[in-house]
Amino acid sequence: MTTPESRLPGPERSPGFLLWRVTLAWQRAMRAALAPHDLTHVQFVLLTTTWWLTRGGEPPTQRQLAEQAGTDTMMTSQVVRKLAERGLLTRADDPADARAKRLEVTPAGLELVAKALKDVEAADASFFDGVGDEFTDALARLSP
Repeated sequence: MTTPESRLPGPERSPGFLLWRVTLAWQRAMRAALAPHDLTHVQFVLLTTTWWLTRGGEPPTQRQLAEQAGTDTMMTSQVVRKLAERGLLTRADDPADARAKRLEVTPAGLELVAKALKDVEAADASFFDGVGDEFTDALARLSP
């Protein structure tokens, strides 16, 4: 029988395990911040990312949104459809590409983004209190 060996003394020194634990705790904080807005975290990310992308120019396509958010294109399509059904986004055919959909946040969506973003950013500030810009810089270096 092979005995497992680790270069680490225990999980408290494993970066992957620590990231797992921190991620779970942060996700709980995000769910709590978004619950009053009747948004899941992925809905919030896709709605807010659409708003961010639109601020930079023309409305993004669903593919551009998925690439920016790092989400699966099929899942993005399903969530975007649900957000559109709630009147938070519009999906319009792209005149240059019949297969593509251009996305825009509706006035109701903008109002929800404004409220939810304030609560999410407050939850983030509270959760990450005590870590500096170096931490954010390190996360940015790890992000694909």
